Amino acid sequence: MIELFSYTLSYQTLGLLFLVAFFIGMAKTGVHGISMFSIPLLAVIFGGKASSGLMLPMLILADLFAVRYYHRHANWGYLAKLFPSAAAGVLIGTLLGNMIDDQQFRLIMGVIIFISLAIMLWMEKANKEQIPDYLWFAILMGTLGGITTMIGNLAGSIMALYLLSMRLPKNEYIGTAAWFFLAINLFKVPFHVFSWHTIDWNSFALNLIGLPFIALGAWAGIVIVRNIPDKQYRWLILLMTAIAAVFMVV
Repeated sequence: MIELFSYTLSYQTLGLLFLVAFFIGMAKTGVHGISMFSIPLLAVIFGGKASSGLMLPMLILADLFAVRYYHRHANWGYLAKLFPSAAAGVLIGTLLGNMIDDQQFRLIMGVIIFISLAIMLWMEKANKEQIPDYLWFAILMGTLGGITTMIGNLAGSIMALYLLSMRLPKNEYIGTAAWFFLAINLFKVPFHVFSWHTIDWNSFALNLIGLPFIALGAWAGIVIVRNIPDKQYRWLILLMTAIAAVFMVV
């Protein structure tokens, strides 16, 4: 066992934390979906609500890498449609999180992952050209994205559903998602600090020791996006998402 910033961790647990940091880095630079595999790992170790706060600074650090690499490719028109309703969704998610215990929190996270998996499967099979490009659709997706990102940092598939339905080119899709998540994750920080009390100096210090693994994951994500065929990648993410959901609800 090892003592780190008020945490007592085994070497295996510390290794899993570094693996989560690596996955988060990969997810933010284009390997979207792999972070869903890391969410239940942290939840099992630290608890549902606590893990969401512990993960948030790692996500923000990874967002900075993604924005640095893809910042020129963002579509600000779509971001302007998403931000107001996503902020409202974060407020709803904060209130919901204050009303439930940790076991219920983990169960909700698992259900969201299963729903996300269903959405991703539907997107794989459906005609994405038929998804509406309307303001009401952006408001709906923004609100759902805000709620799910607050309850377990699980908005990835919601944003994928919206941004892919807008038929954005690959780099524009990644750049738009990068700016969205950087902004909304920064917006969530005060609620984790002052309402849920899931982020403090000790948890932030633990995040910082994972920074090299986030950077390594971000580099790996860029390389993978350049080289892996889209079809094989999507089915790999679907499989990992299903495994993540099972871990969360058992």
